[in-house]
Amino acid sequence: MSAIATIPNETFVNLLKDLLLEDYIPSSNAQALIQAEARYIKDLKINVGNAINNTQQLNRKEALLLALAVSVNERFEPLKESFTRLAQQEGATEAEIAEVIAATSLMNTNNVFYRFRHFMNKDSYNNQPAGIKMSLMMNPVLGKEFFELLSLAISAVNGCEMCVSSHEQSVLQHGSSESRVFEAVKTVSIIKGLITVLA
Repeated sequence: MSAIATIPNETFVNLLKDLLLEDYIPSSNAQALIQAEARYIKDLKINVGNAINNTQQLNRKEALLLALAVSVNERFEPLKESFTRLAQQEGATEAEIAEVIAATSLMNTNNVFYRFRHFMNKDSYNNQPAGIKMSLMMNPVLGKEFFELLSLAISAVNGCEMCVSSHEQSVLQHGSSESRVFEAVKTVSIIKGLITVLA
């Protein structure tokens, strides 16, 4: 018997099945929602389904790679594993999965550094070379447009205004659209909210 078979809320169980989380043991946050039969569980399932199945601006593989990036960013291993499997089912390669992890790591580095520069806004900090190696950004296997989109989305999760602005400008220069940017940021925000419940 799987762990989710003991969960009394059918909507929550179906959400976990969609995410390949059959062995998930509910966190205290999840238990609180389940026990109260909270209406939010239905909203969460709909939001997550819309986020990873949006085919208008993002294809399913792209949405799943963005979801994977948030799971890596938030260090939530169960979703990292399930989004890796789901992305692979949509054709994601080992190199693409590895690049999502690397890009997320690089954005964590840059988000802290450039947020500090922005907060301080001093010439003594702004005029020094960053000295952070970023060769990953030169020829990404994900393609430059999607790499920039992913970088923007993770920067939004981490709250770096300078990085969001810079990557938004870059992603548009590489042929993207504001609608696609909007959907990418909405996708990662929904997955961040999902992790708040599950972790």
